[in-house]
Amino acid sequence: MGVYKDWLSAAYDERGGLVSRTWDAYLPLEQAIYEKMLANKDNTIKGTLSELAEKHSMSLEQCIGFLDGISGAMDEVPDFESFDADSMVDVTIDFETLYKKMVEYKADHLWTLPEWESVFSADERKAMYKEQKASGTVIVGEKTGRNDPCPCESGKKYKKCCG
Repeated sequence: MGVYKDWLSAAYDERGGLVSRTWDAYLPLEQAIYEKMLANKDNTIKGTLSELAEKHSMSLEQCIGFLDGISGAMDEVPDFESFDADSMVDVTIDFETLYKKMVEYKADHLWTLPEWESVFSADERKAMYKEQKASGTVIVGEKTGRNDPCPCESGKKYKKCCG
């Protein structure tokens, strides 16, 4: 089994639920990486999987879990399923996309980190937050009434045509 599959089997049970002991150990490590990245404004991740895991005091599985978690903000997403300890990682993270993904996933512990202040102003963060929240809002148009003209422009009333 590969490192990525090992991560998935450790992090999720057979029904797709979270394995709390795995996540309890992982989340503080994840937050520490974000704090360092944002404080240093370092949006590149480069090195072998084992080097990155050692650098951040993580297991290989936790490290690939982190990379998978931020993959939506990467310039190019590697094939994690083929990764082993010696696989090279060389990606760039778009901080704006990363921030929006954190909002989308309701990861309050991450998008509210004070380190974001050094990356984006309060107004920029507020605008990105609103933009992300609005992106999931479905706006439904006015409903056609029974006696209104049919929108297919047949000239008939809606109830006698498409209704």
